[in-house]
Amino acid sequence: MSLSKCAFVTISSYGRVLSQALNERDGFTRRHCDRVIELAGSFGRTCGLASEDLQHLRLSARFHDIGKIGIPDHVLLKPGQLAAEDWAVMRTHPERGQRIVESIGIDGIADIALGVRHHHEHIDGSGYPDGLAGEDIPYAARMISIVDGYDAMAESRPYHPGRPHEEIMDIMQTEVDNKYDAYLFKRFAAMIVDSNRKAPAA
Repeated sequence: MSLSKCAFVTISSYGRVLSQALNERDGFTRRHCDRVIELAGSFGRTCGLASEDLQHLRLSARFHDIGKIGIPDHVLLKPGQLAAEDWAVMRTHPERGQRIVESIGIDGIADIALGVRHHHEHIDGSGYPDGLAGEDIPYAARMISIVDGYDAMAESRPYHPGRPHEEIMDIMQTEVDNKYDAYLFKRFAAMIVDSNRKAPAA
């Protein structure tokens, strides 16, 4: 369902509130989401998305990690690699995010919430939470998966340094047709070369 101008403005207002709430909980995740919004917007324009589709993409990107608000501190803020049981909890954040976004309760919000729910699905069906594959994964979710993955590798964390651009792209290329949509990744690779969010060279 398409969003009216009034609905878009209202959802954007909720987005600012929820982003601030996320910032209070975990500033790193909030900053990551801000970068993903910017990258997703550039990516959407590169792919020629219509204005309305671009709005949906940016809103899904804004909310994509909002479910981490519901992840316990000992997992979300753990200063090291997550154990298997921690990952089981962390992998609930897309579903939590969907519930949070749907609670906004505005016509058209369900499509945005699905972009949130499915941003960790893989093109070969091996992702989560629903094991969707190929074009069953919403277009926005397939795009967010790529920009989310890129930014996650570009930024330093306590347990790994940020990787250089060339290394990130080499890793992501090996995941095309498994994790990432081949066509969309090709468009992303062309876009990121000139982006101010491009990771430094080695």
